[in-house]
Amino acid sequence: AAWLAYFISVCICHIQHIFLLQATAQLKLAFKDPAIIPALCAVMTGNNPMDRQVSASLGRTKTLICIDQKCLPQVGLLLLSKVVESNPEPFKPHYRQLLQLFGTVLQDLDNPTAMYYCILTLTAMTAYTGTEEMNLMRSLIPTLIIALRHLIKADQDQASEAMEVFDELMESEVSIMVPHIAEIVHFCLEVSADTTLTDSLRVKALSCIAFLIRLKSKTVLKQKLLNPILQTVFPVLSAAPPPGEEDPEDEENSNEDDTDNESPKHFAAQVIDTMALHMPPEKLFHQLMPLTQACLASDNPYKRKAGLMCLAVLAEGCADHIRTKMLSSMLQTVCQSLSDSNQVVRSAGLFALGQFSEHLQPEVSKYCAELMPLLLAYMSALNQAKIGHVTKAFYALENFLENLGSEIEPYLPTLMETMLSALSNAENLKLKELAVSAIGAIANAAKEKLVPYFLPVIESLKGFLTDTRDEMRSLQTQALDTLSVLARTIGKEVFSPLAAECVQLGLNLTNAIDDPDLRRCTYSLFSAVSTVSPDCLNPHLTAITTIMLLSLKSTEGVTAHLEEDKTFVLLDDDDDDEAQGDTILDEEGTDTVDPDIAGFSVENAYIDEKEDTCDALGEIAFNTGAAFQPFLESSFQQVYELRDFPHEDVRRAAFVAMGQFCRAQHKVWQENPTEADHQALQKLLGVVLPSFLEAVHSERERQVVMGVLEAMNAVLKACQGEALQSPGRLQDISQAIRDVLKKRTVCQDGGGDEADEDEQQAEYDAMLQEFAGEGIPLLASAVPAETFQPYLNELLPLIMNKLSYTVADRSFSVGTLGEILQSLVNVSGGRACAGKLSNQLLPVLVAGVRDCDSEVRNNSVFALGALAQAAGPLVAQYPSIIMKYYPMMLSLFSNLLSKEQDRRVIDNLCAALCRMIMSNMEGVPLEQVFPALLARLPLREDMEENKTVYSCLAMLYSQNPALVCLCLPETQNTLVMLLRDVAQRHSQEFEGAMKSLPAEQKMKLTGAVSQS
Repeated sequence: AAWLAYFISVCICHIQHIFLLQATAQLKLAFKDPAIIPALCAVMTGNNPMDRQVSASLGRTKTLICIDQKCLPQVGLLLLSKVVESNPEPFKPHYRQLLQLFGTVLQDLDNPTAMYYCILTLTAMTAYTGTEEMNLMRSLIPTLIIALRHLIKADQDQASEAMEVFDELMESEVSIMVPHIAEIVHFCLEVSADTTLTDSLRVKALSCIAFLIRLKSKTVLKQKLLNPILQTVFPVLSAAPPPGEEDPEDEENSNEDDTDNESPKHFAAQVIDTMALHMPPEKLFHQLMPLTQACLASDNPYKRKAGLMCLAVLAEGCADHIRTKMLSSMLQTVCQSLSDSNQVVRSAGLFALGQFSEHLQPEVSKYCAELMPLLLAYMSALNQAKIGHVTKAFYALENFLENLGSEIEPYLPTLMETMLSALSNAENLKLKELAVSAIGAIANAAKEKLVPYFLPVIESLKGFLTDTRDEMRSLQTQALDTLSVLARTIGKEVFSPLAAECVQLGLNLTNAIDDPDLRRCTYSLFSAVSTVSPDCLNPHLTAITTIMLLSLKSTEGVTAHLEEDKTFVLLDDDDDDEAQGDTILDEEGTDTVDPDIAGFSVENAYIDEKEDTCDALGEIAFNTGAAFQPFLESSFQQVYELRDFPHEDVRRAAFVAMGQFCRAQHKVWQENPTEADHQALQKLLGVVLPSFLEAVHSERERQVVMGVLEAMNAVLKACQGEALQSPGRLQDISQAIRDVLKKRTVCQDGGGDEADEDEQQAEYDAMLQEFAGEGIPLLASAVPAETFQPYLNELLPLIMNKLSYTVADRSFSVGTLGEILQSLVNVSGGRACAGKLSNQLLPVLVAGVRDCDSEVRNNSVFALGALAQAAGPLVAQYPSIIMKYYPMMLSLFSNLLSKEQDRRVIDNLCAALCRMIMSNMEGVPLEQVFPALLARLPLREDMEENKTVYSCLAMLYSQNPALVCLCLPETQNTLVMLLRDVAQRHSQEFEGAMKSLPAEQKMKLTGAVSQS
């Protein structure tokens, strides 16, 4: 141990910064010797008296430091933490010895510095810990919690940093923590509730609780930790700010886009948000709502605000539960808050309304008559209200308008007058920015109905887009965003004349201004133009792809955090005037950059830029088709590298873009079926689909896996059998779907230590399974039925098992069965397969038609119609089945038609009857069914079924004209109503079709459609 002691003495004697680093570099070399660990342990626990005094010059400050017996282990642990953090892996053979040492050090409660460096070293080791060290690490957790409690008393900043050990344990091996989750949660709750502690420490504790809920929500519920967490979180959420201060989000100059709110109150809301996303709503609401209601009824405005914030953050994760059981009462509460005497409460109410409008569609839009007057009242007082409050009003208005669709029409004149006035007269640039953003939301709902206002809007936007002053940047960026929305919504004929000008504008802006937000909005504009006029992009694709790939490659906005950023507590050096970046001297005496990087952070703007670049690049590739071919490989390679990017939003966008590239290559091959294009497609699919499957199984973030499944479904839908050419591909995809349905993937906690058969789950967990289930009918339509039958036999029970669960599960189950049956209609052997399934599925679907929920009824009716269409002709060979099948279905439908009030269900009943007629006309008493069918036409809500209905009418007219003529007035009236509906909903397409008709027919059709 003598030589190790020498190295330590070198560090002490050369305590100035550069010599300490040099000694550390020497130690890194020394630590390659396997004998270092036993030697280190001997020095740190030995009895040799080593009392010394050394003097060190620290810049302009001279300090006398006394190094005694107690300080030597601190120095040793400091050096150990530095070396292990730099390169943990070589120490793996000695982890057991180190963990045993840490067990001793963490019990030395009078030496917080030693505990601090011990915990830092433990944090660095965690990711490399193997199964053989698991039990030893697990046994350290109680000791670690006690050590952290004492460290908090000694130094809160060090304690906050040391608490990152929990983050690292959860990131790399959360099972180590599972037996001690209750202890960890109670410790974090103590810290969270202690208002004498620093905000950063309390935030760290709340963040740890949220992380545990995200990873181990079932364990949290089983150990009855939900109530203690809520009892602690609510006082934090409802605390009033210090006298004379406001919460950050209520400050007049607060930035709505600022995501760096590190207050305990903000993270308390995040804990509830995480609960909503990861816990079954029934279990959460049972304990949460009494606390929420008490807050809402309080005289304290900050408690009322807390109650509204709670309702707001529940909207995303518990959307189905709220929509089906609580929407009316919750909306009433929010609406009442908009007239509260306290602006803090009104602002929270607006935020809640915005969240409801975003996540509780389409049901929220049905309250249009009640909500729009309230929102318009806010808009009428734009110039009088404080801009901070107005911003929240715009947030609520935009989210509500975005999903309003044709219901926006009565309010369009008032809305556009308000927005155009703000653009023309308002002096406040923020108000102009809000108005520009709101016009985008209005356009999303109004679409072609916005045409009368298009020119004045464009004139205003042009002024903002060409003003390059720094203070105009946010407004300029928002104008680009709204221009993209207009390109997608206003109609091709209206926007196409501006397409080329938009592309040139985007190129000019990216060349002139270095700003990540402006670049990402420019890329979104390029992709929007590609949907309207892709030819305008073709001459500029070299320039466009060059700047977009530079955005993907760029490390701009990435900050490296060096080891020197961490607290160095042996030396109290307050003189930072000469602080420089860490350098070390190599053996030749030249300066080199210190490689000890503790981690990286990326500014949000650059993350958003990469995410939007991926989205835009994929869309441009698809829409420009063959013109993009020279750029496809380089674009794919750059996007492919981002599948492992640290931020989950970028990973998701990369996977989605990879799917777009596959669809783009398939489209090119279809348009020009050469062998070279076919091989390129197969090569691309051979890389992309395996990467999708790997992500489904190993990706931790649920949102990323949802994006992957959605992208894979889009590839299967577009490429069909081409996606399944590779041997084993069908089996691999079927297995991935099966694993998700059985909750065996990493993002579902892989079954693991808490797998159970509890039917209750978080809504987003159910949504993940829905994305997986949507792949089953896509596979069924891509290969012959006999090829898919073995996999269908395994998957079908997993779908049918959900019939006894929640309304959402039942709806998903019968809806998926219907889609599978519809897929079997057109594949080889599909009718035989559907026939075999008839006896198994018929009772399930009949029960669904009688369900109390309209969506379940709707999907069940659709599925029965699909079963009739898929199996009907085959079943017709067996009269006994026909007698049980068609008459029973007709009786069931007749009964439902007589009492059904939901228009979507009625529409699907019409379509199901049509499928029965087209599949087996002889089995339907047309004299009774046809008039009843006509009486329910035209369709009002499910317009996709128009194709089914009018295909049936055309078939009947060709095969049984006498029947159609018998009901001629009704038939004629139905067709005229259809044409009027088409003319109203799709005016541009209808006018285009009319131009192709002979003059006489065109005149007759125009007359019929225009008659009232």
